[in-house]
Amino acid sequence: MPRRDWDDDDQIIIVEERDSSGLSAFLLGTALGAGLALIFAPQSGAETRQSIKRSARKAGDATKRAGEKVTDALGQAKADLKADIEVRIDSAKSSIDLKKTQVSRAVDAGREAARAAREELEHRMAQQRAADASRTRDHEPESGEA
Repeated sequence: MPRRDWDDDDQIIIVEERDSSGLSAFLLGTALGAGLALIFAPQSGAETRQSIKRSARKAGDATKRAGEKVTDALGQAKADLKADIEVRIDSAKSSIDLKKTQVSRAVDAGREAARAAREELEHRMAQQRAADASRTRDHEPESGEA
């Protein structure tokens, strides 16, 4: 019966977890697995070195793939964040422009209202002066009557 080495499996199974310790747990599991393989499956020195090389290569490849996934995910997250920030900045600029327009219109309306009120007041004052002057003339004694 041929001897089967557990490290000769071509199929690699990677378990991903959604927490921050996923990569460290993977590396720890790989190291423990390699150590247990050395303890429970005694081999010649050459076979052991070959097994260690194979395990190290597999672990390195898995680490490289995990690093590439993390890099890709970070790049996408950065692009998404940048796009979201740009949308928010554009929205803020639009809001500021709208408020500037509203304030400008309110100031113009206030100036117009003040101008109209001043004209109305000046008109009433002119009417009052004319009425006062007319009453003063009506009540003044004529120069020959005194």
